[in-house]
Amino acid sequence: MQKITPFLWFDNQAEEAMNFYVSIFKNSKVVKVTRYGEAGPGAKGAVMSATFQLEGANILCAQRRPAIQLYSGDIVVRELRDSARS
Repeated sequence: MQKITPFLWFDNQAEEAMNFYVSIFKNSKVVKVTRYGEAGPGAKGAVMSATFQLEGANILCAQRRPAIQLYSGDIVVRELRDSARS
């Protein structure tokens, strides 16, 4: 199990970046893409978030909504297991 997952946040290019990374790394694939629907808040069909793999490592990415202000820094995601299932 991967213990730390990088998280990439994009203004408008999440899907393009994901497809680019998947195209240049071997053993890579798009795992899941979640898109905005009719209710928004993003444009219908635009990527809300996605998971892809590069050489077997999961990467998460999301499309930033204009109302969300970002600050400098890196984001990593730590997957936690339920102690009952460990």
